[in-house]
Amino acid sequence: MSAGGFHVHGPHDHELEHAGAHGDSESGSASSGHRSMTSQIAVWTAVIATVGAIFAYMGGLTQANAGLYKNNAGMKKTEASNQWNYFQSKSTKQSLAEFARDMSPDERRQEWQTKVSRYEQEKAEIMLVAKNLEAEATDWDQKSEAQMHQHHRWAQATTALQVSIALAAMALLTRRRWLEWGMLAVAGVGLVVGALAAMHI
Repeated sequence: MSAGGFHVHGPHDHELEHAGAHGDSESGSASSGHRSMTSQIAVWTAVIATVGAIFAYMGGLTQANAGLYKNNAGMKKTEASNQWNYFQSKSTKQSLAEFARDMSPDERRQEWQTKVSRYEQEKAEIMLVAKNLEAEATDWDQKSEAQMHQHHRWAQATTALQVSIALAAMALLTRRRWLEWGMLAVAGVGLVVGALAAMHI
C-alpha cells in the first residue's frame, strides 16, 4: 500500500511478487518450466535488443550517408552547370569572332581566325570538365540511392526486432509458449533482413 492509501499493481509487478513469495515453495514441472521459459525469454530479449541497437545505429549511419552523398551530387551538378554557362559564353565569343573574321579585310582575317580556333579549343576543354562533373554527380546520386535502400533494410530489420521484443513481453505475461516461438520467428526475419542490408541487397 502506498502513502496515498492504495497502490495498483501492474501484471508484471504481480508476476514478480508471485515469484518472490511462492518461487521457493512451488514444485513440479509447471513451476520449473515457467522459470525456465522466463530465463530463456530474458536472455533472448537481451540478445535481440543488443542486435536491434546495432541495426538502429547502422540505419542512422546509412541515412546520414545518403544525405551527404545527395549533397555532394547537388554540388557537382552546380559546378557542371557553371561550366556549361562558361561554355555558352565561349560559344558566344566564338560566334562574334567568326562574324568579325568574315566581315574583316583580308589582312585581319588570320588574327580573328586565331581567336576562333582558341575559343574552339577552350570550349572543348570546358565541355570535358562539365561532362566529368555531370558523371561525378550521377555517381554520387547512385551512391545516395544505394545508401537509402540500405537504410530502409536496416529500418525494416530494426522494426522486426522491436516487434519480437514486444512478443517476448507478451509471452512473459501470458506464459504462452507459442508467443515465444513467434518472438523467435520474427527475430529470425529481422536477422535475415539485417543480413540483406549488410550485403547491400
